[in-house]
Parts: sequence; structure tokens; C-alpha cells
Amino acid sequence: MLGKLVWLVISAVAACSLAVVAGVANPAEKVNALWLVTAAACFYLVAYRFYGAFLATKVLSLDPRLKTPARRLADGMDYHPTNRWVLFGHHFAAIAGAGPLIGPMLAAQFGYLPGFLWLLIGAVMVGAVHDMVILAASVRRNGRSLARIAKDEIGPVGGLAASLAILFILIVALAGLGLAVVNSLAKSPWGTFTIFLTIPIALFMGLYLYKIRPGRVGEVSAIGFVLLLAAVFSGHFIPGSPLEPIFSLGKGGLTLAMAAYGLIASILPVWMLLCPRDYLSTYMKIGTVILLAFGVVFMAPTIQMPAMTRFVAGGGPVIPGKLFPFMFITIACGAVSGFHSLISSGTTPKMIMSEREIPMIGYGAMLAEGFVSVMALVAATILIPGDYFAINTKLSFDAIAALGFPVERVRELSAMVGTDVAGRPGGAVSLAVGMASILSSLPGMKGLMPYWYNFALMFEALFILTTVDTGTRVARFLLQELGSRAFPRLGQQNWLPGIIITSFLVVAAWSYLIWSGNVATIWPMFGVSNQLLAAIALGIGTTILIKSGKARYAWTTVLPMVFMYATTFTAAWKLTGSFLGKAAAAATAAEAFTLRMNAGLVVFMAILAVVTLLDMLLKWRGYLSERRPITTSEVLEFEEPA
Repeated sequence: MLGKLVWLVISAVAACSLAVVAGVANPAEKVNALWLVTAAACFYLVAYRFYGAFLATKVLSLDPRLKTPARRLADGMDYHPTNRWVLFGHHFAAIAGAGPLIGPMLAAQFGYLPGFLWLLIGAVMVGAVHDMVILAASVRRNGRSLARIAKDEIGPVGGLAASLAILFILIVALAGLGLAVVNSLAKSPWGTFTIFLTIPIALFMGLYLYKIRPGRVGEVSAIGFVLLLAAVFSGHFIPGSPLEPIFSLGKGGLTLAMAAYGLIASILPVWMLLCPRDYLSTYMKIGTVILLAFGVVFMAPTIQMPAMTRFVAGGGPVIPGKLFPFMFITIACGAVSGFHSLISSGTTPKMIMSEREIPMIGYGAMLAEGFVSVMALVAATILIPGDYFAINTKLSFDAIAALGFPVERVRELSAMVGTDVAGRPGGAVSLAVGMASILSSLPGMKGLMPYWYNFALMFEALFILTTVDTGTRVARFLLQELGSRAFPRLGQQNWLPGIIITSFLVVAAWSYLIWSGNVATIWPMFGVSNQLLAAIALGIGTTILIKSGKARYAWTTVLPMVFMYATTFTAAWKLTGSFLGKAAAAATAAEAFTLRMNAGLVVFMAILAVVTLLDMLLKWRGYLSERRPITTSEVLEFEEPA
């Protein structure tokens, strides 16, 4: 009875907070950021407790008696039973890239309310369902990749189309994320030094946890936390020291360093570097978000951005398109991201020890990422709108004022952080300014605004880099599977030459795009492609539910799938038209060629998605009419009774 009362109170708080945020209660008053944080926290808790439990018991029928691939196929390389808290840290670090931070920051131009509602509803009904269903499907199929699951469950046509789409999206995503790291750490010796130190710390943690003191998660967590704090603090002394030239790297040096790290992280056993490093970085990620939440509670800032701006109809200086579909493409990871399906069918299913941990890792990590995005949205919207646009656009102050948003404090903010922040589009700088404003409001932190600003930039880089290393490993899995069609031995996951060759090819592909800089011109395409992948993954999940006799619950994946297909096809159409229009007015032939190529790539991605969708629809019709025999690639092995 007490438990029911607690959940009733939490639900009531969520409802009241949402009413204030949406302007139903006290519509004439400005909204305090506390209402957004409270509404999000309570909403996510209720969703995890009830909708997550519904998915686990009714939709997926998770069974802790089933042996997971990590236990059946343990090889000390990729398949490795991992403590659930360590694995949660790895999974969260892997899925939480640039999207949950940068997306809400850019979409704030539409106002705080549309993005906030999408972060709540999208994370609960779309993103977390997407992640959890694919994780469960992969766990029951020997930890196979999404591409292999598509081939086995849909067929060769849909499977090949999905495989090509996944590989293309993954390479572009890794290049785009890597470029964001390069831009964040370029000529930043403090941040580069701290990020570098997380690598030997992670190696030590891996050896400590699995060789020196096996299973002592508490001990290694405390040691790692202390070493991480020391790394952050010591980085402050690098600028001006003899070590500054070593860690003050430009674009080329950072690209080479990141390529070397990605190659090593993809080849080494997962327990040695990848998992402990991601677990370690999760300290900083979650710890910083908690600090931000405390800062919001202490500071109680007022949301300065209107609930909705005039730019919902289009013509915005940050995102030119209309609210639909471009907000749903801009806010990716915080609500739903196709990239997550690659992690849920990549490293994580090969390390999970029990199916009872799937809700916590698959559903819970996505909600945690949604909360991160809410904090990023708060950091964006507590800025005065004119200052927000002054940072995120190249427009003059007069031009911004003509839009109805006078610039007020941007020069003062620049002086406070010690850097000119005006005209720095992309979201990273405005996020760092917002975070620094909140964190410097904590007791005793008032004079540390420059420190928090640089810390926030490093925090963003660390967020992204942990996605790059895991994504590289997942791309290696996929390339091995595709390559095995021509050279079967390449598909052997433990064949070292195959691991090295495919890892090198993946790293070479995304690092070349970073080096050449071409990926910057196709970054908008990634937003469309990433969400198309989410739609494909939800379709694959629907296929699995129908084939497993759970058609009555298929609405849990079909409804999100329909919305994602509608959104991304609309965005693809508009983006293609935009590219072609710009190509017609391009100043040079080279620029026109690049824009036409981008348009062609978007069309190519859409065609692959259409082929996959049509193949799935035909298969669903056959299964539901019982005209097509149902086969499955599930591998189920129960624990032997003691």
C-alpha cells in the first residue's frame, strides 16, 4: 500500500509540474527551470516503473533463467560477463554522444516547450522502447548485430538494404562525432591532457577489476573516481607548462591521435580498455548532470526563452526549417537515435549477465540520457534569447534585435569566461556558457566561471569520444559480417588478423572524412539518416514481436515506427530540395558537386529505407495471414537446475 501511495504522489507531482511547464497553470508567469527538472525526473521514474515493467513482462517476456551470450560464449575478447553497474556505465557512455547535448541546444530556437515535450514523450514511448527491444532481440540471438538480425529475421533483400544503410550511417556518424571532438579539443591542452589520462586510468581499472582484485567493483570505482578527479584538476596546470606543446594539438594531430585510440580500443579485449573507460567517463557524465540539477535547484533560474517562438513556422537563424520535421531530427539521442540500436546489438548484448538486467540497461539508460538532454535544454533556455542567438549565429547584434531578440549580456558573458563567445554556432559554446552559469552559482563557485566553462567543453568532448570508441568496435563487427560473405573466415569474431584489418578499415574511413573536412558539409544528412535507422530498427523489432506470437503488443513498436518514418521521409524530401537549391546557386563547380552529392546520398538512404520497409510489410502480411512459415534465429538455453 505504501509503495502505491509513493507512486501516486510521484505521478501527481509530474502532472502538476507539466501543467506549469505547458502554461496550463499560471500561464501569465515565466516558468522556473525547477519545474522542468521536476517534471522530467518524476515522469521518467513513473515510465520506468510501469511502462518499462510492461515491456519486460508482457511484450518481451524476459526470463532470468535463460543463459545470455556473455555466459555461453565467453571468450575474454568480446563476450565477457560484466557487472550490471559497470555495463550500465559502458552502455550509457556509448549511447550518450553529441546528440543529447547539442540537439536540445540548437532546437531551443523553437522555444522551450516543443523540445521538452519531445524529450519526455519521445524518450519514454520511442527511444527507450527502441533500445530495449533491440537489446533483448540481440541477447537472444548470440549478441548478433542489427544487420545480421535483419538478414535472419526479415530476409536477404531487407537484410542487405538494412546492412548497407547501417554501415553508411555508422561511418558518417563516427566521422561527425569525431569532428566534434576535434573542434572541442583543438588547441586545448587542458582538455586534451585530461582526456588522455582517462586511457591509462581505464587500463589500470580493467586490470584491477579482472586480474588483480576480480569482482571488486566498489574498490575500483572509488580508485577510478579519485584518479579521475586528479586528472581533471591536474589538467589546469598544463597551459603554460613545458607539456603544453605536446597536448596543444591542431586538427591533424587530434585526428591521428583519435584514430590510433579508436584502432586500439577496437582490437583490445573489451574488458581491458573499452568497458572500464566508458564506466569511468560515466562518473563525469552523470556526476556533472547531478551537479547541474543541484545548480538548478540552488539557482532556481527563470526560463528566458518563450514557450514557442515565431520560428516554429520556419525561417529561424539556427535551423531554417519548420518545427516539423526538423526539431525531431535535430533532437536525436535525447529522444530516440538509431545509433543506439547499434550499441544495443553490438557490445552490450555480449556482456550482459542476465535478462533481468535488460530493463535497467536498455530502458533505464535511455531515460538517463533523456534527463541529460533536459538539462542541456535548461542550459540553453536560461540564456537571454538575444544572447542565445548571438552565440549560435553569425548575425550582427542589430540583425538579431530586428528579429525581436535584443542582445543584452553576451559581452559580459565573454568577459566572465575569458573567451569571446559571440558568433560561435554549433551549440557547443552556448551549452558550455549555460552550464558554466549554472555550476558557478553553486556555493563557493562564484569566481570559477572560466574553470567551469573549460570543464564544460571538455565534458562535451568526453561525452562524444566514448561513443566513437564503441561505435568503431560495432562497425568492426558489421564489416566482419559483411566481409564474411566473400571471405568466410573474416566472420570469425576471434580471428585476430580479421579484427585488425576490419578495425583499420573502419578507422581509416571515418578519420579520412574528418581529415578532409568533407563530413562537415554532410552533417545535416546524418540527422536524417540516424532517425531513418531508428525507424528501420523499430520495424525489425516489430517483425520479431509478430514472429514470436506477440502481435497483440506490436503497437508498442509500430506506432513509433510510423511516426519516425513519416518524420524522416519528410525531412529527407525537404533536405534534398535544400541541397539541390543551394547547388543551383553555388559559387563554384566544386561546391555545387558536393551539394548534389549530398542530395544523392540522402536519396540513396531513403531508397534503402523504403526497400527495407516494403520487405517488412510483405513479411508481416504473410506471417499474420499464416501463409508464410515462421522461422526464428533465437538461441535459447536455460540454466541447468542446481
